[in-house]
Amino acid sequence: MAAINHTDRAHALLSASAAKRWLACPPSARIGDKHEKGGPPSVYALEGTFAHELSELHFAHMYEGMTKRTFNSRLKKMKESEFYDEELHDYVMEYVGMVEERINVAKARSDMQPVLMFEERLDYSSYAPEGFGTGDVIVYSGGHLEIIDLKFGKGVEVSADNNPQLKLYALGAVDLLDMIHDIDTVSMTIIQPRLNNFSTFEMDHGELVEWGQSIRPTAQLAFEGKGEFNPGEHCQFCPIKATCKARAEKVTGYVKDMKEPYLLDKEEMADLLYEVDEIAKWAKDVKAFAQEQALDGVEYEGWKLVEGRSLRKYTDEDAVAQRLQEEGLKDEEFFDKPKLLSISKLEKAIGKKTVSELLSDYITKPPGKPALVPESDKRPAMNSATDEFEVIEDGD
Repeated sequence: MAAINHTDRAHALLSASAAKRWLACPPSARIGDKHEKGGPPSVYALEGTFAHELSELHFAHMYEGMTKRTFNSRLKKMKESEFYDEELHDYVMEYVGMVEERINVAKARSDMQPVLMFEERLDYSSYAPEGFGTGDVIVYSGGHLEIIDLKFGKGVEVSADNNPQLKLYALGAVDLLDMIHDIDTVSMTIIQPRLNNFSTFEMDHGELVEWGQSIRPTAQLAFEGKGEFNPGEHCQFCPIKATCKARAEKVTGYVKDMKEPYLLDKEEMADLLYEVDEIAKWAKDVKAFAQEQALDGVEYEGWKLVEGRSLRKYTDEDAVAQRLQEEGLKDEEFFDKPKLLSISKLEKAIGKKTVSELLSDYITKPPGKPALVPESDKRPAMNSATDEFEVIEDGD
């Protein structure tokens, strides 16, 4: 009977998850690590870890010989967790089902049974000093290696396309298997069930290794805390994003360098459109950091902490209703008219499959509001933002 392998998820300085940042801004790895906050992980991180553990339990039962009795016993225990609910389990099962499909494809590729690994520690230190991470699912058959990564977050959609995190995991998997198996191609897949996001990126074995060799100098700089600061989109999860001088100089210096002292010309406005989102993010990060520091006792001259506004709310709605009824009030006087549950709440109540079977004809996803983005964005261009707004309004 195979036991679940709870792989050590210790922190690597050159972590694969932060590779996009330290490859673009090498000194941020060492300096950011120095300023990384300790303490317990966030609720979102704990929820994500729980989702990985739940999927791992299913894989152990499906592929590693765990008995039904042991599986049911451990599942029962996991259901007692504060993070468990049917909605989370449904999303995990979507992921498990998609992984099962990938494994079935691997089985059809070769007469030999595929090599399967779950929550496997992967060492890519031959490309990035002391680099290691955890591969959620690794599948090999017939010269083809696939790395599958579960993203349980629902805030930002993540793509597998040229994803450096998955490339580093793939390099670690290649180093692990290459001595025994002939690897021709490598697929890297991201499954993000809560956003219905699935993507795969494929490389030749040689191309992947060539990429790994190309990043060695940058990885060495990052490990040593050297190189040039290079603020950009990758600052999002950097520990020093609010206090980094290079980032501050970039977003504030841009405006100072404008040619006309009073008005932006057409060209400057076009250029500025590329920067405004980053400027807004930077300003938000600075404000959040300063408030957090103030809560810890740091004083900023000219600023103070005050109690913010709050909304009144009931502590016990049933008790409130009972009291009002005792006072002779009718229900319609203090109850809102019954409302249909939202789709997500309805799925939680009766199951996603049931909602899909019964109500698919009555569920639609309206077009999103127009957004101004760079031409490099992969979405097709609209004819006219005004025309699109008119279509939406006419349909109401």
